[in-house]
Amino acid sequence: MCGISGFFDRTFQLEQSQLEKYNKVLEHRGPDGRDIYFKKTATGNLGLAHTRLSILDLSELGKQPMYFRELTIVLNGEIYNFKVIQKELETLGYTFDSSSDTEVVLKSFHAWGTKCVNKFSGMFAFGIYDSSNDKLYLCRDRVGVKPLYFYHNKDGIIFGSELKVFFATRIFLPKVDSRSLSSFINYGYSTNDSTILQGVKKAATSSWTIYDCKSNEISLQEYWSYSDLFEQEKFTGSFEEAISQTEKLAQEACELRMVSDVPVGVFLSGGFDSTLVTALLQKDRIEKLKTFTIGFSDGVDESKDAARIAAHLGTDHTSYDCKQQDAMDLIPELAYLFDDPIADISCIPTMLVSKLARKEVVVALSADGGDELFGGYDGFKSTPEVLSKINQIPLKQISGRIAKMAAPLFSGKYSHLQKKIEGLGNILTASERDRIYQMHIQQIGFPKSMMNKLFSQNFENTPHQKTIKKITEPLDELYILGVEDTLANLLLVKVDRAAMGFSLEGREPLLDHNLMEFAAALPYDYKHNGSESKRPIREIVYKYVPKEIMDRPKVGFDLPIYKWLKNDLAYLIGQYLNKSTIEKDGFFRADYVELLVNQFKKGELRYVAIIWRLLVFQMWYERWMRSGNGN
Repeated sequence: MCGISGFFDRTFQLEQSQLEKYNKVLEHRGPDGRDIYFKKTATGNLGLAHTRLSILDLSELGKQPMYFRELTIVLNGEIYNFKVIQKELETLGYTFDSSSDTEVVLKSFHAWGTKCVNKFSGMFAFGIYDSSNDKLYLCRDRVGVKPLYFYHNKDGIIFGSELKVFFATRIFLPKVDSRSLSSFINYGYSTNDSTILQGVKKAATSSWTIYDCKSNEISLQEYWSYSDLFEQEKFTGSFEEAISQTEKLAQEACELRMVSDVPVGVFLSGGFDSTLVTALLQKDRIEKLKTFTIGFSDGVDESKDAARIAAHLGTDHTSYDCKQQDAMDLIPELAYLFDDPIADISCIPTMLVSKLARKEVVVALSADGGDELFGGYDGFKSTPEVLSKINQIPLKQISGRIAKMAAPLFSGKYSHLQKKIEGLGNILTASERDRIYQMHIQQIGFPKSMMNKLFSQNFENTPHQKTIKKITEPLDELYILGVEDTLANLLLVKVDRAAMGFSLEGREPLLDHNLMEFAAALPYDYKHNGSESKRPIREIVYKYVPKEIMDRPKVGFDLPIYKWLKNDLAYLIGQYLNKSTIEKDGFFRADYVELLVNQFKKGELRYVAIIWRLLVFQMWYERWMRSGNGN
């Protein structure tokens, strides 16, 4: 696990000192070492930089950038099956100096070119410079567990693990992307390939982004597609066979992610997904697996349930009861760690459990993906029911147009009705292919009238529409949106930044591509039968943990943040959402923000999430834009 960065600068202005800056701002991702590669070419200056968190081969032989003949690599992440690939390469005549997966990636690329990635099981983002053709190859893992961003213009390309790299580039002028800000306020994060910075993009997941240093052109080469999985033939075995195969694949995925030369632990929240990972890893082990959980006595607290599960499974469990001050101490760090801002309140407890785990381990397994792959969210139950009712409405197009015309009549304290009526209109007028997407948007966005009042007149209030590659069946969209949008753009970003903020590597066994491919092939009712979600996961967990311990209402990480914002954290609203600051920045209408704040303080604001999103953005803007960005 590391931080990677680099550039190809056709203006010849960026030098080695720029790479050293990159390593400094990414040091939290790799505190165990740093190095750079710099080369002047006929068309520009090339630079690669790497900060190292030592996980595999702790010796100097594992350091990066790493070289082999005409190739130079910087890699972030892990290839869990690298030893199998290494043996295959050895039969082709390759020899190895280290026990590092990075050397395997480098020589795999030499042997098989871009097709090498099809052999990799892991999480990764890497850059390879090939001096023989003067091309830079950037690659991300299938789901986007590991981050990678780039900026491309007529002067070349800059890339890095976090946006801090761009703020640290002296020839880059950061500007807020208006549509991304609108998306952030509506959804709580940047969607698709966009970021909060104008021109800076997320490198595509499951793809190669290939930059030609001579022509300054970029091409994209996809090597895997989650949405394509839904075109495969459905699994035809029994439900019991599906459970057995799910357990086999999950077991293999978990064991692969224990490959490490440093201590490994597991985040145990007390839910089915983290219990599954813990149970499968502990059941055949003599040594006790280290598990970690946190609780909040004045918030949602599953720590006692997690402790019961840990005791039953026999893990070496560490639990910490977080106090209000623990969380509040981390809030000022949000803007720095989440440099592409995220307004998910669970970022804070994720940071806290990462901080706790880092005291004992360097690697922690998380259980993200279970809900998205096996139908764990409420929408997997409610959507078919709503679709059935929608299909019974006659003259959908006419009814939908009437609803959309009537929606603006409801405003002010009736804005929630406006949102519902407008959403119904969008659902009714949408094509059958887009209907579920419109239902999804209806659940998470704010009323259009509210957004129109919020943004200043000279600012574009047009959020990015979430996109997915393709749909075969309507319900597929729920699964594809969950993986290609919610996971890739929100949840995985949250875990990566929270863990790496404390130099902790997070691993995601439930996002093993073999398990994902099998889950996509399962019939819908094998995953969610209308009353019970994540059915295979539940049945596997019941083999190891009694039902009476597991069967309780589903909850997630949560904090009483809005209660705090009315009391001990009220100063944040005064500091960041005051009228003069809002007017000076120019993104929002100061009088309307003042109205929202007053309604919030009186308990009259229906959409309280907008206060946190405004606050998170303003804290980000203060840290990165108003106070100088480190160039």
